[in-house]
Amino acid sequence: MMFLALRHLLSKKRQTILVLLGISLGTTMFLVIAGVQMGMQEYILERMLANAPHVKIEPRESLVRNEPLAERFYGEGPSVRWVVPPSGKRGELHLEHPQGWFDLLSSSPEVMGYSPVLVVNGLALRGTVRAPIALQGFLPERISRLTDFESSMVEGKLADIAGGGNQLVVGRSFLEKIGAVRGDSIRISLGSGEPLPFRIAGVYHSGMRGFDDVILYGALQDVQMANRTPGRIGAVHVYLFDPESAAARANQWSVLSRDRVESWDQSSMQFLQIFSVQNFTRLVITFAILIVASFGIYNVLSIMVNQKKREIAILRSIGYPPKDVLELFLLQGVMLGVGGAMVGLVVGHLLNLWIGTIEMGFDSPMGNRLLISYSPMNYVTGFLLAAVSSVAASFLPARAASKYTPLDIIRSEG
Repeated sequence: MMFLALRHLLSKKRQTILVLLGISLGTTMFLVIAGVQMGMQEYILERMLANAPHVKIEPRESLVRNEPLAERFYGEGPSVRWVVPPSGKRGELHLEHPQGWFDLLSSSPEVMGYSPVLVVNGLALRGTVRAPIALQGFLPERISRLTDFESSMVEGKLADIAGGGNQLVVGRSFLEKIGAVRGDSIRISLGSGEPLPFRIAGVYHSGMRGFDDVILYGALQDVQMANRTPGRIGAVHVYLFDPESAAARANQWSVLSRDRVESWDQSSMQFLQIFSVQNFTRLVITFAILIVASFGIYNVLSIMVNQKKREIAILRSIGYPPKDVLELFLLQGVMLGVGGAMVGLVVGHLLNLWIGTIEMGFDSPMGNRLLISYSPMNYVTGFLLAAVSSVAASFLPARAASKYTPLDIIRSEG
């Protein structure tokens, strides 16, 4: 049966080659688009999970609204008309009972570790240069153990600020903006009191300029003292052994307190939806190409069935049942699909290797070249898409061929 199927395909070499090219093109495009898109997605998720907290516990802010105030002070009866509507927020921008969270997290087996954090907005001053900043205080020894932040350090180490003494780790682009180098001192103003001197002990580079320009890191105790709020905790960053379970843990812990508990995927939901749109677009493009190739398979096999009627009649006459005739033409579709898919996978892999060497001009800790994903799932998906579409396209012509009888063929030829 394999010999007959191959002979039928080779009898129409030009048509067979064109169909193979169509299938291989669809598979190649899928592999290239998937490699580029998923390479960037994997890099973003890897950096996000390596440095960002898996669960963030923050104080919950509530807006001051007209209706609750009117009902509280005037009851449900009278209608109140505000000359100046109340506005603002209720609630402190710090955790009221952080120790309760510390006890819970310390006893949770799924928690790899946690770090209390305090973020204060202010200004960095050096000479006549002023730059807005967000000064983040944390425990350096915990962050270096729980995250991959150390890999983004280009000068110094996180351990340099662990001993306190008003030491900072700043972004490389921040240094360029204020005209300083490692070892220099800058003044930090947090809105109350005189600006305090801080020494630049380390430099990091995340590849996101908007992030590197603004975020400055210091020891938690230094930031608390500079803000004149000793002991205050603004948030707790939690790191899990299984980041995929972050949403479930956040939902479980959110009922224990009024504080806001949010997982990394919940806070990045809109950003992650972009990945879903990209994946859907990739599949649509691939299906469009493969549908065109499938019509090619359908046309080739339909023409072949009409041209091979005499051979079908001979096969039926010598005892081949309809099932074998159906298998014969289905086998041709499978051979076209598998052959085109294998060619497409090889060409797509070679193209991805070449694309991975192209310099794009952007600056990131991973270099300035496109990041390509070589996930085995991409190759399996591309192969299955080509194979399944080929089998589906060859089914109708094969079914039509299997229904022919020698008598029908003789009558149609006559």
